[in-house]
Amino acid sequence: MKFRIMLAAGLLFAAVAIPRTASAQGNATVGGFGGFTLNGFQSHRPSLGGTMSFELTPGIQAVGEIGNIGNVLPLLSDAAFSAAQTSLRASAFYGEGGIRFVSPQRLQHVTPYAEATAGVARLSVTSTRLDALENAAASLGLAYAGRTAPMVGLGGGVLVRTGPVFIDFGYRYKQLFPNEAAEMILGLGQALRTHQFRIGFGVRF
Repeated sequence: MKFRIMLAAGLLFAAVAIPRTASAQGNATVGGFGGFTLNGFQSHRPSLGGTMSFELTPGIQAVGEIGNIGNVLPLLSDAAFSAAQTSLRASAFYGEGGIRFVSPQRLQHVTPYAEATAGVARLSVTSTRLDALENAAASLGLAYAGRTAPMVGLGGGVLVRTGPVFIDFGYRYKQLFPNEAAEMILGLGQALRTHQFRIGFGVRF
């Protein structure tokens, strides 16, 4: 419930603040993305989400993002769970905001960028080898250990624009900071994190 309240408040703020600021700046974007996470040798999990941005000053933008990370298990635990044939997957639904730095050296319609974000994530654990009751029990265990965690992200990419439409080719590194119990159970002592490769489409207005 606390996570939902925090996320709803953040989205409400973005919905109110971004259009007003964008109307003053005339340089806002809304888009969606899809891609995959690459944490281990066999962990190519899909990720989906949406983004909003608006220009604060030339070369600096505020960004907001919500989405789902397909896999947040680090390499060690991902390999261990795969070797044990548990088919265990730890995903995360998240909301975050941050700053994007846009390169002033724009090559016609191609714009490189880098960004840093922070937010909160809600963990979910499932396995195709467990039945519905066992998956429910795993979710209850995770809720006891700690389901909600702060997170940070770093990344970059290029924006390819044609008129008001743009394509975003990017990479993101995201790390979660759960409590020690959740980190020990899911990460075997290592941080929960992901390497995310994605492509997005959106409009600028």
